[in-house]
Amino acid sequence: MSGAKNAVLPIMASSLLAEGPVEIANAPLLRDIHTFGKLLGWMGASVARGEAGEGEPSVLRIDTREARRAEAPYDMVQTMRASVLVLGPLVARHGRARISLPGGCAIGARPIDQHLKGLSLLGAETRLSEGYIEAKAGRLTGATIYFDVKTVTGTENLMMAAATARGTTVLKNAAREPEVCDLARALRGMGADIEGEGTDEIVVRGVTSLSGVRHEVMADRIEAATLLLAGAITGGDVTAEGADAGAMDAVLEKIGESGADVSLPPGGVRVRRDGPIRPVNVETSPYPGFPTDVQAQFMAYMCLGDGSSIIRETIFENRFMHVAELRRMGALIDISGNAAIVKGVPGLSGAPCMATDLRASASLVLAGLAGSGTTEILRIYHLDRGYAMLEKKLSSLGAEIARVQE
Repeated sequence: MSGAKNAVLPIMASSLLAEGPVEIANAPLLRDIHTFGKLLGWMGASVARGEAGEGEPSVLRIDTREARRAEAPYDMVQTMRASVLVLGPLVARHGRARISLPGGCAIGARPIDQHLKGLSLLGAETRLSEGYIEAKAGRLTGATIYFDVKTVTGTENLMMAAATARGTTVLKNAAREPEVCDLARALRGMGADIEGEGTDEIVVRGVTSLSGVRHEVMADRIEAATLLLAGAITGGDVTAEGADAGAMDAVLEKIGESGADVSLPPGGVRVRRDGPIRPVNVETSPYPGFPTDVQAQFMAYMCLGDGSSIIRETIFENRFMHVAELRRMGALIDISGNAAIVKGVPGLSGAPCMATDLRASASLVLAGLAGSGTTEILRIYHLDRGYAMLEKKLSSLGAEIARVQE
């Protein structure tokens, strides 16, 4: 499996705290990672990708010792939500930061108020001005911070800001996602004093400095889920080698409820289906609940269910944009508030479709694999933000899929 994009990006941001090179092994070739690398390069960092040796993962090498700029301009971050992750490290390193409000997929509001609240409690002055977040501080000082809502990037941002703060910081109601835990492991490799990741309370005891590190990033649990669902929706047999079943419990449980066989061979996860698809109800929620990043793919799967299922989206208010495109392929889906009622149909038919966001594009790929005829998906740059060579991986599993150059 490829390394997890959502783990690589915060570790890239954490390199701003290191007094030496940071090497991230197994970092995939993705648009978002390239964009984040360009941002670090604009700040003055050296960002290079080393060739993988035989049997070795590729390595992204970042050296931020010459990074002087404490700003992230709009034209460099307009397509990427994760750009906000440089806020905490920049304030901790330079005592100031000026960050454009981030972009990314248009799947709903993703406020940064919890980031700003936490930085203020650590001693920073923050304000919003002309579309930019501005912050300044002397050396940050530890504090107890309670998140009003679960926030992955907020937890990560403040964990990084607190790593070199004076004293102890306690993050309460912290996000528990595996990617948060991976960042904590990387920071510990740099010399940070962090404990409690994976629970609701993370304790960070500030240290005076952090060093470089080589860290192998975790496998991408969202890519793994997508490939396993590709096997399930087509009645196939797919093994995601290197996938961490423990990070995918909620997804695997729902796949099992649908009638597919889920097994755990050494070092991976296997899904097989040769019977009907049973309808399954799903509600997205923060980890360890069902991930919002798999909702669209699972909806495509339920379109072929033997009955009706209800899929509730509780994280983002605008994450049903794929529904209109699935309907073009013959899906029967009704929307009521934050719920999609999916009435299973015997089959889907290929059609021209338009990708609207990253995970929506993956759902259309899955529907196309299971549908009759040919499906064409436009605006696949969304797909390239989060999936490395997806068409090649699916082709190796027997799919008839190709990228068409315009």
